[in-house]
Amino acid sequence: MQFLSFSNNGNASWGAISGDGVVDLGARGPHATLKDALAAGDFMDIAAGANEADIALADITFLPTITDPTHMFCAGRNYKDHVEEMGHAMPENLSLFLKASSTLVPHGGRMIRPKVSECLDFEGELCAVIGRETRHVSEADALNHVAGYTIMVDGSVRDMQKHSVTAGKNFHATGPLGPVMTSADEIADPSELQIKTTLNGEVVQDSPVSQLIFDIPYIISYVSRITTLQPGDIVATGSPAGAGAGRTPPLWMKGGDHLAVAVSRIGTLAIDIVDEG
Repeated sequence: MQFLSFSNNGNASWGAISGDGVVDLGARGPHATLKDALAAGDFMDIAAGANEADIALADITFLPTITDPTHMFCAGRNYKDHVEEMGHAMPENLSLFLKASSTLVPHGGRMIRPKVSECLDFEGELCAVIGRETRHVSEADALNHVAGYTIMVDGSVRDMQKHSVTAGKNFHATGPLGPVMTSADEIADPSELQIKTTLNGEVVQDSPVSQLIFDIPYIISYVSRITTLQPGDIVATGSPAGAGAGRTPPLWMKGGDHLAVAVSRIGTLAIDIVDEG
């Protein structure tokens, strides 16, 4: 089953995909947001009893899959092919950084290239969405704490990133997230998924998730030793080869570009790039 956050006639809600429409589960209650439904633990039960769409997909505006995650943990340098193209040694330890919710952009929205840099890079990523409080979980049990999977663009301002990862990864409106969350019961093994990124129709990334150096169970277990993961938290797993910084000459995004990241069994996250006004 696929879930989403959306707005219709100015009202924010959440729901489930049904054919070419959306079942408005927020309007039906009892939870106002997908994050609330994940915290309550009954989102699958609620959706199972509602199959008739209330709104056409064409009539909604997508919101980020989770509009206000408590945490967004992102793995860096975590695809073998990406590490190789950047000329780095294979990491011995997982590298993590945090992304702020102010970076979030919905499917169909606009990703902003900042005034201060021309070096806005694309990084398509698979994300796990945490389904319940998770602390000190084992790798063997980690996937049981995942509600589903979604897609992120980890927009990276590369010149800023060279001296501050926090700065380079947290510019306003550089983190598209969506369009939907495919429930975990439909993806038993996320390593079997494929990521494909296109920029203006040209394929720039195309790799299997099996290229991960540190897999999703490891990342979740690792993070759960640091803090308690909350329902709706986003765990971004890293980006494969093909990023603009790894090319000669580098390939940076600019205003007027169109970016799309497709992940098998989830869908396609598509956004337009605009220059900051």
